[in-house]
Amino acid sequence: MFFGFKGEDICVLLRVRVHTIIRWQVMSKTDDMKAALETRVPAGAVPVWEMEFHLWDSFSDRHVVLGREFEGLSNAEQQKALYTNAEIIVSVCRGLNFAAVTVPGGYWYEAPGRLAYYCLPEEARIKQTKILQKTAADEFMLVAAINAVLNIPFSRDYEEFCYKLFDAPGQVEQMARSLVAEGIEDMKKFRDVGVEIILNPADIADNHGVFFNPRHMERFILPYVREWTGAASQMGLYSIMHTDGNIMACIEDLADTDLNAVQSIDPIAGMDMRKARDLVGDRLCLCGNIDGGIMITEGPRKVYETTRELLLSCKQGGGFVLGTSNICQREVKPECYRSMIQAWRDHGQY
Repeated sequence: MFFGFKGEDICVLLRVRVHTIIRWQVMSKTDDMKAALETRVPAGAVPVWEMEFHLWDSFSDRHVVLGREFEGLSNAEQQKALYTNAEIIVSVCRGLNFAAVTVPGGYWYEAPGRLAYYCLPEEARIKQTKILQKTAADEFMLVAAINAVLNIPFSRDYEEFCYKLFDAPGQVEQMARSLVAEGIEDMKKFRDVGVEIILNPADIADNHGVFFNPRHMERFILPYVREWTGAASQMGLYSIMHTDGNIMACIEDLADTDLNAVQSIDPIAGMDMRKARDLVGDRLCLCGNIDGGIMITEGPRKVYETTRELLLSCKQGGGFVLGTSNICQREVKPECYRSMIQAWRDHGQY
């Protein structure tokens, strides 16, 4: 006996204590993410999240099955793969202290004939999300990507779209209406399977600035940002918009919608996180903006120093989520990503 407790009582108390500590850590990460998205100061640390993370295999020594490889499996093999995928994703997220994880996206092509890496057929996306929600057990928030806002078209449609902006604006407006309606329906599907954050990848700018002129922004973009973010808010969902390029000319307009956050704050396009924060204040959370290029071309020391500088200059006041400036692609050196996480452990706490 120990202070009136029997051995088995002490074991029970220890198990309860360990469970309490784990539960506190879990709630801390998700609470920190919610606080940042609401532009409050998190109680624990700057949350870490990637729009897409592609290093699952490198950080687990196991294999996540996606895309065409997944399609080639039998029904029984597909079901097994979805559970294995979830185990890998949850394990890696735990090790890297992610506060949120984006579920695999739908099919899209990075280039003609080249399917994107992090994608699944639509029905499998929903199944994977359900399994992730069950496996993660609220350890981190789930993010799903949908399309609800027009963006810069791919090269094959670029010229035709540019002409339509001026010669057939009614058609462009109809495209925008249809896209937001479909996007809102997709949000409902993901909300119903445990997703809490909706991501809308919509490149509206390039390295030179905003692609759409102010008149087009007011007609074809901003009304639909307001519509889908308003719908997300009514559903109890957080909203994040991703866009590459320099958006300094329109970031205040985005902050005046129900949008919770913008992801990228593209350093390649000359975006400065500090200046962007000065413009939006506490109206908009900013996510990023470690240059993904240095994760490929530089070494761990450079990544650590860049991350430390960003954290020390941007974490005060909250409303900041750490991650790379676009997706964490497979070409990223794992040792560089570990260096970013180490800098977060050393300097990302509040």
